[in-house]
Amino acid sequence: MIKGLFETHIYVENLERSIEFYSNVLGLTQCHYEEERRIAFFWIGKPREAMLGIWEKPKAEIDIRHFAFRCEVDDVLNKSVQFLESKGLQPYNFLKSGNHEPMVFAWMPALAIYFNDPDGHALEFIAILEGESKPELGVISYSEWMSAN
Repeated sequence: MIKGLFETHIYVENLERSIEFYSNVLGLTQCHYEEERRIAFFWIGKPREAMLGIWEKPKAEIDIRHFAFRCEVDDVLNKSVQFLESKGLQPYNFLKSGNHEPMVFAWMPALAIYFNDPDGHALEFIAILEGESKPELGVISYSEWMSAN
């Protein structure tokens, strides 16, 4: 019955700041806004396929969440770090090793890079890789993944 994930919601401290971030920094399309309820919604990818809701709450009520944006392999591998840095965002890998290069979760397999929104939510660009999973490899660099295949 379940075909995929349609919607997720997060709490943010400043709705206008977050609308600016998700609209103008990440390029999501805002599809709904309610001033009275202090909420905004954005299409992720094609309209009506997936949605992000942001709700303004006091800082004490914000719990940090994680979610990932599905991307193409080439975009994660060759464009994501430059894109994030050009937007003033600090990319980091899953291991938080100081390396800004995307890494492979060999158990999926998938290539990913992380960054934070203005409230500290951990966001991710992720792309599923071709080939069989190799969980025994753990989290490795893309070059290590290519060598193993």
